[in-house]
Amino acid sequence: MSVSSLAQNLHGSEIIKIAGEINELKRQGQNIANLTIGDFDSNIYPIPAPLKQGIVDAYADNQTNYPPADGMLNLRESVSAFLKSRFNLDYAPNQILVSGGSRPLIYSIFLAVVDPGDKVVFPAPSWNNNHYCDLLKAEAVIIPTSPGNNFMPTANEIAPHLKGATLLALCSPLNPTGTMFTKKDLEEICDLVIAENKTRQAGEKPLYLLYDQIYSQLTFGKHEHFNPVSLRPELKDVTIFVDGASKCFAATGVRVGWGFGPTNVISHMKAIVGHMGAWSPKPEQVAMAKFLKHDDDVNSYLAELKGNIQQSLNTLYTGFQQLKADGFNVDAIEPMGAIYLTIKIDYAGKTTPDGTVLKSSTDINFYLIKEAKVAFVPFSAFGTDDNTPWFRASVGASTLEDIRQLLPRIKEALAKLK
Repeated sequence: MSVSSLAQNLHGSEIIKIAGEINELKRQGQNIANLTIGDFDSNIYPIPAPLKQGIVDAYADNQTNYPPADGMLNLRESVSAFLKSRFNLDYAPNQILVSGGSRPLIYSIFLAVVDPGDKVVFPAPSWNNNHYCDLLKAEAVIIPTSPGNNFMPTANEIAPHLKGATLLALCSPLNPTGTMFTKKDLEEICDLVIAENKTRQAGEKPLYLLYDQIYSQLTFGKHEHFNPVSLRPELKDVTIFVDGASKCFAATGVRVGWGFGPTNVISHMKAIVGHMGAWSPKPEQVAMAKFLKHDDDVNSYLAELKGNIQQSLNTLYTGFQQLKADGFNVDAIEPMGAIYLTIKIDYAGKTTPDGTVLKSSTDINFYLIKEAKVAFVPFSAFGTDDNTPWFRASVGASTLEDIRQLLPRIKEALAKLK
């Protein structure tokens, strides 16, 4: 049966393919340390207890009908106050849109500002921008990044591509790397956007900036989160933020995301999300509105979550640095934010004990799944080529002990390669 050209040409998720392999091995009774999914095991990282109770109470109070298309007003008011207290950002409730997580927000931003054929600029690796370009038949301009700058794009790398572009899509802390913009680097990129928009004529579509900061509350040590509007207030009319509760409160299944930005763009996104029916469930909105008002509960939860995540990331990072010191061709970048560690496993061209040559990062990953009982995600799943020897490791669904135990298995598996 014939289907649309969009359906025929849309690329499937590489992460789902990896998950299929893991699930098959689990079906066979094998225990795989799954560091692929950008999620939390809720038995290891439960959501905040007051939020959980608030959701239960809202269901008991029969808050189960349709919410407003842009989100409950009391939640948008709470988000407005949260943004002011955390980032000193001033956004009124009518400049905030609530949806079922952040994914509908990103898609609605693309739909609200990008026309078929428009140029969309984004770095690789990054999450899902290539798929949204496919959905809209936009021209994807992919900026390769390097480990020397922690896989964050620089102004010099971006500058040649902004002329005539409609959207620049950025994320910090970055999925998949867990790395972040420095203040200086983000300021330089902001200045590029300002300069490009000064060349646009009256009535011409501006260069918009999509800024995904869903992991902004999960930063470690000396690393500080920065955002474009705080650094350059004149960008407020063209910057559209993606944010929410999914990551900072380990609440991926609660489905409460919020975007905020220029009133005219947010109003169009509201209509799009309404037609998609991608609302956040009303009881969860009611509970989140109450939870965000209690700074002590928010801060105590974030402190514990960040401490545990950082300990897992540091353990994995230290383990890879030890492997590197032992002569293995691996590396890792210091954890800065989010739930991800960027690791290097450079074994393409090596031969497994059964005589198979590992030709790509995908081959290396599946070898480790079978031999070390551990799964990562190659950066090729995030827009790089398949020869890139870098991988995402996500620690949200593993215990600290799981991570400690997988390191010797990786060492043993790599030692077998010739």
